[in-house]
Amino acid sequence: MSLVRRAVPEDAEEVLRLRQVMLDSVFSAGSSTQWHTEALPTLRRRLGDPEGGFAAFVVDHPDRPGALAALAVGTVGYRIGRAGNPHGRVGHVFSVATDPDARRRGYARACMETLLDWFREQDVRQVDLNASAQAEPLYASLGFVRKPDPSMRLEL
Repeated sequence: MSLVRRAVPEDAEEVLRLRQVMLDSVFSAGSSTQWHTEALPTLRRRLGDPEGGFAAFVVDHPDRPGALAALAVGTVGYRIGRAGNPHGRVGHVFSVATDPDARRRGYARACMETLLDWFREQDVRQVDLNASAQAEPLYASLGFVRKPDPSMRLEL
C-alpha cells in the first residue's frame, strides 16, 4: 500500500502550509502568510475537481494526525502542438515540499513519482519545473535535465 494519496479539499490548509515551507526555503524565511486566507477557497475548489488539470499528491504526517508530511503539486496546460508533443499537453510541477521534521524519508520522491504517473495518465509528454539547488539532485534522479531558459515574466 502506497503512502501517497491525492489531496482532497479538506487538505487545503495543510497544502498551503507546506507551500509556505517551500516558499520560505527558496525565497526568504518568514514571509507573509496573509495571502493564505484569500487562496484557500480557490485551492479547495481545485482540489475537489479531479478533472480540472490540477493535482496535489501528499503523504500524511506519521507523527501528527491531520498534518501532511510532504506534497508535490502539478498542473496540465496546453500549448500548440509540436514535434514530440503533437497534442500540446505540458505539465508543470510546483510546490514540492516536505515538513522539516519529516525529511530524509523519501516522501517527496514518492509524491513526485506519483505526480509523474498522473502526468503520464493525462497524456502529458513534457514536464517542466523550477528547481532549487537543494532539490536538483532529486529531480535529476527522476530524469529531469537543466535547459537553457529564456523565460520572462510580467506581473499583472
